[in-house]
Amino acid sequence: MSISTSVLSDLLKSLPYLRPQLYFKASLTALSHAMEDQVLAGTLVQPLVIASFQRERFYRQEAHRYERLAQRSNQIYVLSAPETDFTNSSEYYEKVAFEQEDGLSQEWHLIVIADNYATCLVCRESLGSIAKNRELPEFIPSLDMDTARRFEGIWTSERGVSLKAAELLLDRIAIYRPELFSKIEEARRRFGIGEPRGDSGTEQVSEYACDIDTDPFVQRLVTYLQASQYKLHKAYRSIAAQARKERLVNSISTAIRRSLDPREVLQVAAQELGQHLEACRCLIYRAQGTDHQAIIEHEFLTPGTVSVLGQTWELEKNPLFREIVQQGEGLCVNDTLSDYRVTSSAGLSLIAKKFAIRSWLIEPVFFQGRLLGIVELHYCRMPPHDWQSGELDLVEAIATQVGAALIQAEAYANLEELNQQLEALDRTRSNLIAITGHELRTPLSTIQVCLESLASEPDMPVELQQVMLNTALTDSERMRKLVQDFLTLSNLESGRVEWHPESLSLQECVDLALSRNRTRSSTEKPAQIKAQIAQDLPLVKADGDWLVEVLAKLIDNACKFTPPQGKITIKAIHNSNQMVEVTVADTGRGIEPNRLEIVFDRFYQEEGALRRTTGGTGLGLAICRQIVNGWGGEIWAESSGKDQGSQFHFTIPIVQGIKEEKRSKVKSK
Repeated sequence: MSISTSVLSDLLKSLPYLRPQLYFKASLTALSHAMEDQVLAGTLVQPLVIASFQRERFYRQEAHRYERLAQRSNQIYVLSAPETDFTNSSEYYEKVAFEQEDGLSQEWHLIVIADNYATCLVCRESLGSIAKNRELPEFIPSLDMDTARRFEGIWTSERGVSLKAAELLLDRIAIYRPELFSKIEEARRRFGIGEPRGDSGTEQVSEYACDIDTDPFVQRLVTYLQASQYKLHKAYRSIAAQARKERLVNSISTAIRRSLDPREVLQVAAQELGQHLEACRCLIYRAQGTDHQAIIEHEFLTPGTVSVLGQTWELEKNPLFREIVQQGEGLCVNDTLSDYRVTSSAGLSLIAKKFAIRSWLIEPVFFQGRLLGIVELHYCRMPPHDWQSGELDLVEAIATQVGAALIQAEAYANLEELNQQLEALDRTRSNLIAITGHELRTPLSTIQVCLESLASEPDMPVELQQVMLNTALTDSERMRKLVQDFLTLSNLESGRVEWHPESLSLQECVDLALSRNRTRSSTEKPAQIKAQIAQDLPLVKADGDWLVEVLAKLIDNACKFTPPQGKITIKAIHNSNQMVEVTVADTGRGIEPNRLEIVFDRFYQEEGALRRTTGGTGLGLAICRQIVNGWGGEIWAESSGKDQGSQFHFTIPIVQGIKEEKRSKVKSK
């Protein structure tokens, strides 16, 4: 059984002078509770109460109130569309279940009639609110929570209107619960419901009950309205705070998108966060869990607050920092004068006193469990700052944004480094192709021509045959050295070399290196080479084979670029860093100042790989750098410019605590 007609429509049709008004859900709730409280206050004797709740979910929120109302009267009727267990029953009061398609499912009714009092609330929900409610799941009591629900209807204390509304609803109840006919008729007779009150039914009824004290009703109504107003004001404040938070987070997100410079992003974050939370000081600095110190890099200050920008923050003995690292979450100190973590630490107490910190918040900046930095807020005013949960959530959200900025900047820096490495690899590849094409193809062509000539011309003079053989042998040695240098550098750069450090005499290593260079072609007249190694020089700690290799390559390099009338000098001194500094100086071609840093790059050739006159692979100095770095030394070049000669320096660690030691035997590589 379903009745589609509207009680409000029937009431307006019967009493056309009535003018419906617009009500919001919060107002109707306040009115309904005030009308019910008038009954609960005991000022009415056995009243008639009819309430229609639309759906069972709304009735369940008020069921306990109607159990109390049932103690005041036996004429209590509650109507609702069942959703779970609401059924027709008469346990505490009369329950009337109607179908969800019934017109009552869109209406809100409450009628209270007593011998000396009457009031009614008859409303129908607007179509827009109904459509909005249907979009949400049924298990969410959204209608009761949504203060934007709107109704149109009548609320009045006119007795005639209340009696007519009661008549319409009792007629519905009689249809749904015919077994209640006698009880309904008793209510009709007692309160005069259904008695004629005018010839046409259009006469305005202005009868009001005025022989009872309505002050409890008015007071309760005012209380409910004030409570609703307070909730609305609180909701507005929450919305405004959320909007400010979103603007702050968005401003920092915009800064992150606009700039890849972490310094700019972190300064914006410190400025915005400090202003938003009205802190005296806001700090952001980088720190990792294993750091002992951190430098304050970014700061926001209010006027009159002491700056800490650029100062060093001690972390190792800071109990607050250690707690953050262990717990993995931020912390706040309400009052530094009473918090045991501050008072028990002399360092923190000194910081709090020196910089007037009264309330302190520290929030870590994490990314995937990795600590990247710290956000701090200082309040230096009296009384101590009362931290709110929304403030802590906001700082945590900003810390998340800061973490994203730092990771983005780190990723960009890594990308830049990778791009540089790729460019270097590309240059290496190009150089390798050029070197391979020139250094391998040229000697191979020479060897091929020599061998073909020897094979095809058996009558060739012996002297010419010897020239051919010598040329082929020279170029094959050139190819061997190129391949050997490639393999040596590859092993050094990949870390596949096993070092065997030992105590060595530098003089013996120099002698071995010089003996290697004497095997150069006899057609080349070398420059004069002079070694000046002090007798009291301490022993050095290095791998003998590799030390000789470095000396030999530096001497060979000096010979290539020094004319026969020039001079090459090998010196060594004991510097102040527990190292021996070796210098191979020449009076040759020299190096332009802007090229001193790149001469140790792979395949570097002063004249260019394809047009040089001195030969070689361009790998010698790169090999020297890898070897020297391997034993913990340094290597560098100096030159006053073109045709001013050059000096190559490298350092070797000395044998600690030994000034004189029997010279060690050095193996020849």
